[in-house]
Amino acid sequence: MSRIRSKNTKPELLVRRYLYANGFRYRVNVASLPGKPDIVLKKYHTVIFIHGCFWHGHSCLQGKTPQTNPLFWQNKFKRNKERDIEVRNELKALGWNTLVIWECQLKPKTRQKTLEEITYWLNEAYLDRFRLKKNQYSFAEEEPLSIAAEGDTSYSSDNQ
Repeated sequence: MSRIRSKNTKPELLVRRYLYANGFRYRVNVASLPGKPDIVLKKYHTVIFIHGCFWHGHSCLQGKTPQTNPLFWQNKFKRNKERDIEVRNELKALGWNTLVIWECQLKPKTRQKTLEEITYWLNEAYLDRFRLKKNQYSFAEEEPLSIAAEGDTSYSSDNQ
């Protein structure tokens, strides 16, 4: 297990190349944020985690539990999942958007669709930061709105 890398994995590099080629600028493995996210896009206030299906216990074929010493692996995967949830909750409390991309989503058959969805999601996250919230500007319904430049003028055809 000493040869298992936590940084610069093939799925990470694939996503990073795509983001950079499409004009997104990011930081990698920011230690000041909980969970040390794989990709941090500060402008979009978004972090991206790229999870390996095996290590994070995904429900796809690659995420199955090994047959040797299954109790150890089940406990390990359970703890990894719990930590993932804790980290996402901490980031959400700090106001960050989180996106999780699974290794199996970057297989050649689904890769392009996944990468396009990342772009769409990032653009939506950026726009959400600047959208007006409902009832942000409200007026009392009892007060009639009056325009300062005009008085009460009737617009009839008789005033010609």
